[in-house]
Order: sequence, then structure tokens, then C-alpha cells
Amino acid sequence: MSDTALEISAAIKAKKLGVAEAVSAYIEKAEKNDKQFNAFLAISKESAIKRALEIQALIDKGEELSPLAGTPIALKDNISTIGLETTCASKILTGYKPVFNATITEKLERAGMIVIGKLNMDEFALGGSSETGAFGAAHNPWDTTRVCGGSSGGSAAAVAAGEAPITLGTDTGGSIRQPCSFCGVTGIKPTYGSVSRYGIVAFASSLDQAGPIGQNIEDCAALLSIISGPDEKDSTCVMKKPFDFSEQRTDMKGVKIGLPKNYLEGGIEDEVKTAVLAAAKEFESAGASVEEFEMPFMDYMIPTYYIIAAAEVSSNLSKYDGLKYGYRSPNAKTLSEVYRLSRSEGFGMEAKRRIMLGSFVLSSGYYDAYYKKALQARALLKDAYSKLFGRFDIILSPTAPTTAYKLGDNIGDPVKMYMGDIYTVSINLAGLPAAALPCGFDKQGLPIGFQLIGDAFSENKIINAARVFQNRTEHHKKKPSINGGVQ
Repeated sequence: MSDTALEISAAIKAKKLGVAEAVSAYIEKAEKNDKQFNAFLAISKESAIKRALEIQALIDKGEELSPLAGTPIALKDNISTIGLETTCASKILTGYKPVFNATITEKLERAGMIVIGKLNMDEFALGGSSETGAFGAAHNPWDTTRVCGGSSGGSAAAVAAGEAPITLGTDTGGSIRQPCSFCGVTGIKPTYGSVSRYGIVAFASSLDQAGPIGQNIEDCAALLSIISGPDEKDSTCVMKKPFDFSEQRTDMKGVKIGLPKNYLEGGIEDEVKTAVLAAAKEFESAGASVEEFEMPFMDYMIPTYYIIAAAEVSSNLSKYDGLKYGYRSPNAKTLSEVYRLSRSEGFGMEAKRRIMLGSFVLSSGYYDAYYKKALQARALLKDAYSKLFGRFDIILSPTAPTTAYKLGDNIGDPVKMYMGDIYTVSINLAGLPAAALPCGFDKQGLPIGFQLIGDAFSENKIINAARVFQNRTEHHKKKPSINGGVQ
């Protein structure tokens, strides 16, 4: 089944397809094929079919739910779901079943969408390849010997493999956009504060934002309209009403696009650079003006991000102590051993590395030298973006400097892994929106992606630009051939 999410919902409303039929088809495909990809950590078959019958009854009554009503969806495993295990791909949360839904889960249910399962990720979203999770790496559907990106790797892989028509991921430093680039799918990292974070297990609270991953920009826009908007449970969610993307444009006349030339110098693969420049030419053909500029503070983006993110994660993960819920070491005999052994056995290497780094930069004597300076650099970066959006409507850049690399290649070299986020972390530091789109393939047949970055709450601009691009190109329509199934 390769219909888009919007097409599935339209077919259901036209009585050409039943909700339970659609849900069953995707679950069966995931059960049949997912051993290759390890995209799913849990499949909620019984509850999904039961929910599908309830939604079918509402649709049959003529109730207006949403443009995605009846569509199956799978969620990254850091999004809380009542009664369905939410592990963040960590041993320390094994067996944890939330007693509440995340706000975005509630919004999906109200919209008539059906959650069919939870998706693989880097442990607590700490990683850039979906290899750090406790339940094995997620594999790229285009080449199962390669990574699918991270930390929302399972979310991107499930869409690419046709195991879910649309999914939700979270993006802290590129965790939606980089997997989209590696897996040849489309995704949106929304403006910070546009989507509620209530019920999303926190990595870095000032950076995290949930967003959609789908086959094309139309599906992603429809899902973002559903999950965005106010939430009294999240004080950082400042949207007064959900996004409305009904107003569309067919060309790019009068639109000014900035192209950071220093992003295209050194460290970027030639094929990635060529594909991104071809995307810029496509926008010029559609009427946009494209101008190169020098992106400021490029050398400071990665250290600034990793200092702030590590500081916040060391604080957020301190509550996992072996006492309240989740994993407790069976070897612990005293209270101090409960803390020490549960955390050392429950967390993986990358989580421990970042907890230690975060504790270090927040410690007495180092706070001013590292964390305070990182906050100052973040303020300078936000100001730089404000000035750039005085010159440009949109910034176009690569999403990642390479295509998907082999599993295991970078996992032992954290600095090399972190440098893969060079084009994405600044968007989170500044709280801006960005859409990730496929724009070509390398000689090995691996997808290449680029991103469109906008000013805060300018999702309409970047989504309309993405629509124009995808109406003029076919990259997003190409699918990997799946062994043991038809895509």
C-alpha cells in the first residue's frame, strides 16, 4: 500500500476503503517486513483495530473529524500513550506504561487517527543514527546495512518502508530532518512553542519539538495542523490556534531565498552539494531569487548546541533513579546501590556520556566557562537569524553533509557523529521552523535531502515553498524496493 495519508482518509470517506481494512493492511505489512528494519518497538494490533471500528462508526454517522480521519499513524517511542509501553528505547524505562496520553496523542485521537505502534529511536533521543537504543539499531529501507538517521530513525524508516503512511518524530537538533534526508521522506520541525511538549519524554526542554514525517509535504502539513495549537498543560506552547495551511501558491515569484555558501564548502559530499544546488536552481526556475551569503557563527554551532543539550539532558534524566518506575537493578542491596547500579545498568553509553558532559558544564567552577558562554552564543545566533530574515524569506541549506553511512561506522567516534548535525542544530537553538525534503540520490541510490528554514511561525512560507518544489519534482515519489513485500 503506497497511498499517501490524505489519500487513505479520502478513500475511507468515499466508502472505497474501511478504516479497519487500512489499519490491518499496515499492521500486517509491519509484522511481515519489519525484521529487516527494526523500525517498530511495539505494535498495538488489538487496540488499533478496536479504535478503527469506533472511528468507522463516527465517519459513517457523518461526523467531521479531520482530513486525516481513519488514517493509521505510528509514534516515536518518547511520546506518551496510555497503556502502550513508552520506553524511549531505553532499558531503564522497560515496562513503563503511561497512565496519561501526551497532548499530541490526544489531538490525534480527536482527529480520528489510529495509533498502530511505537517506533525505534536513539535512547532518550540521544544520538544521530538510531543505533544507541537498547533494542537494536533501526535500519535504512534503501540499504539495510546503513543507518536511517536519528534520533527519529524509526519514524522515517517506517514511512520509507511503507509500514506506516505517516508518523510523528521529535527534533532536538535535527532528529526529524536528518532521518528524512537519509530515508528519502519529508518532515517538518515546527517553531518552538507551536506544538505542545506535554507528555513527550524530555531530552532538552528548550530545544525539543515534535513534528510530522510523511511521504510528501501535504501529508505533513495536514498532520501539523492537527497537533499544533494551544495547550494549557505546557506553558511554553504559545500558539493561540492551530496552523492553517489552506492558502497555497503555485510559484515562487517575489520570494527571496538565501543560500549559505560556507555550508557548501569542505566536509560536504560532492553529490550532496550538487543535489542541493540543483534544488536551488529549481526554485529559481519557479521565480524565486537565490542569493548566497556567509552563515555567521558556523564554528560555534556544534559546541553551543552540545553544551546546552547535555546540560539539559543531565537534569532531565536525573529522575530515572530505580525508585519510581522503570528498571531497578536486581543486584542493588542498599539505597546508594539502587541509584548507582540502576542508572549504570539502565542507561546506554551515549546517555552516560551526555549526562557526564552535562553535569560537568553545570558544575561549580565550569558553569561560567562553558554553560554561560553557550547561552551567550545562542543569543548571538538567534540575533543573526533575525537579521538574515530581514534579507530573506527562506534559507535553503543541506540537511546533512553526507548520505546514510554504514551501521557502526561512526558509533565509536562521538565527535564525528556530532558533526553530522552541523546544518541542523542552529535551527533548534534559535527555535525556528524547517522542512526537510528529498532532492535526489547519490551514485549508490541513497537519498539526498535539503531543508527550507523560515523565521519563527512562518511555517506557511516554507510549506508553500515545499509544495512548489514537490509539484515540480519527483524525488519524493521514489520508494525503496522491499525484500519480502511490495512497496
